[in-house]
Amino acid sequence: MTTEASPVPSASPLPPGVPIQITGAEAVVRSLELLGITDVFGLPGGAILPVYDPLMAASTLRHILVRHEQGAGHAAEGYASASGKLGVAIATSGPGATNLVTAIADAHMDSVPLLAITGQVFSNLMGTDAFQEADIVGITMPVTKHSFLVKRAEEIPATIAAAVHIATTGRPGPVLVDITKDAQQATFGFSWPPKVDLPGYRPITKAHGKQVAAAAQLIAEAKRPVLYVGGGVIRARASEELLALAEATGAPVVTTLMARGAFPDSHPQHLGMPGMHGTVPAVLALQEADLLVALGARFDDRVTGKAALFAPEAKVVHVDIDPAEISKIRVADVPIVGDLKDVLVDLRAAYAQVAAEVKPDLSEWWATLDGLRTEYPLGFAPTSDGLLAPQYVIQRIGELTGPEAVYAAGVGQHQMWAAQFIKYERPNAWLNSGGAGTMGYAVPAAMGAKVAEPHRTVWAIDGDGCFQMTNQELATCMLNDIPIKVAIINNSSLGMVRQWQTLFYDGRYSNTDLSTGHGTARIPDFVKLAEAYGALGIRVTTQDEVDAAITLALETNDRPVVIDFVVSADAMVWPMVPQGVSNSYVQYARDHAPAFSEED
Repeated sequence: MTTEASPVPSASPLPPGVPIQITGAEAVVRSLELLGITDVFGLPGGAILPVYDPLMAASTLRHILVRHEQGAGHAAEGYASASGKLGVAIATSGPGATNLVTAIADAHMDSVPLLAITGQVFSNLMGTDAFQEADIVGITMPVTKHSFLVKRAEEIPATIAAAVHIATTGRPGPVLVDITKDAQQATFGFSWPPKVDLPGYRPITKAHGKQVAAAAQLIAEAKRPVLYVGGGVIRARASEELLALAEATGAPVVTTLMARGAFPDSHPQHLGMPGMHGTVPAVLALQEADLLVALGARFDDRVTGKAALFAPEAKVVHVDIDPAEISKIRVADVPIVGDLKDVLVDLRAAYAQVAAEVKPDLSEWWATLDGLRTEYPLGFAPTSDGLLAPQYVIQRIGELTGPEAVYAAGVGQHQMWAAQFIKYERPNAWLNSGGAGTMGYAVPAAMGAKVAEPHRTVWAIDGDGCFQMTNQELATCMLNDIPIKVAIINNSSLGMVRQWQTLFYDGRYSNTDLSTGHGTARIPDFVKLAEAYGALGIRVTTQDEVDAAITLALETNDRPVVIDFVVSADAMVWPMVPQGVSNSYVQYARDHAPAFSEED
């Protein structure tokens, strides 16, 4: 397939087809500008140094100098996830490039549109173990949509345009462009737009009409349907279309960890988040359904539990832009490949025709689900050690800040509590590392989100373990006027690992104590660390201090804010379905989780 106009803006300050003599490095910057990129995150080094010269000279790009390349990658992810635009990260060769790999893998798992541009050693030195040489194309090939190696300056414009097109169309994801130093230094005749030739890359956006009609028929005939909503709805910007379909069908909706905010939490048809730490109504609705309408969801093991026992009586309608996801884990009775924004419109129209003849009655199903909501409300118990309940802290952050904010979480207990106890009313308000589960995601992702959405309040809800992995980006925030708010849910331990040790290893806490908040020693002291970066540091140890600290953080917009919430290490994430068992266990998990073993 040849696409010349699709990946590039129609308006161009260059006369079409008229070449100008510039270097490959200048072409990198010029191409990004012409593709509509406004912000990039990066850290220079020898192999990418030619690109940094035109960045300084006359570029319209805003370059955010990070303190670690992983921070650049996660910041680009946060930028993309909060705004729906492409995130861009730049690094040098060797360790600079390999430091991006975690963020690239993270973006791949969560379908985040990311462009990674890396420098490479001179082409004649490749394969010689030259200084700071690494085969980053080979390293990243399994975790990108595509990885390009550019050895000639003339190839740069078309390659970058192709990379942007691939990253942002079909199922979004990361694309890497590795450019040798000699390609950056060479001059050539640059013209715009380039010819982009991508044979074989043809994402399917329009679904087959017969499949849509078959799905509508199943929905109308189902007695216990569930709309199983995944992160693909958010990536497709299809939340309004989802709301319209849900209200037309009257079916209950569950939103996965990656889909929080795709459907309003306040809506009466929303049952909450399914999965290992999902609400009981959401988990059991899936388990007892006779029809699952999976929308941009991939039947992840954290949702299904033991896949062979998941929703045993349900037929499956599976809609996804990526044909590789269809029937990968659960065979679809009606497979639909297409862009969700378009498919949901077609499905609603097809359903309206069928429902005019077959009037669905879901009253009995809703009576069951409402009974579950009454019997198993989401809540938490007071702590027994006098320390803060982390659930209360996170709940108050959400209540005092409101739904227009952006909330980025690290990975672990605080991530699950943030998914459970903050109410999400809009897409792109909740950012987290879902598939890869990357500790250290929150602070740089929040930084990127604030760059993309400067008018919004942005919280990084982090654990004391996660925070210590990427807190150096507070310096980046301070120096670039990026006033994020950081809530450290400080239980002085690797909380989720400790929870598993409590439940499955008889309380043998092997190497999970971090000594960050309980007792006299605070290593580090997060308040002093925040102040060392120039941020406002606050410590909260009692419940009556919580609201005042959050309010002060919300009123402080001239610098980052770090709040050290010292919480109980014994607090656990409930409900919980132990790994590898049927989701039917969720109704008992709150009281009986210690009886399970990892192998059950």
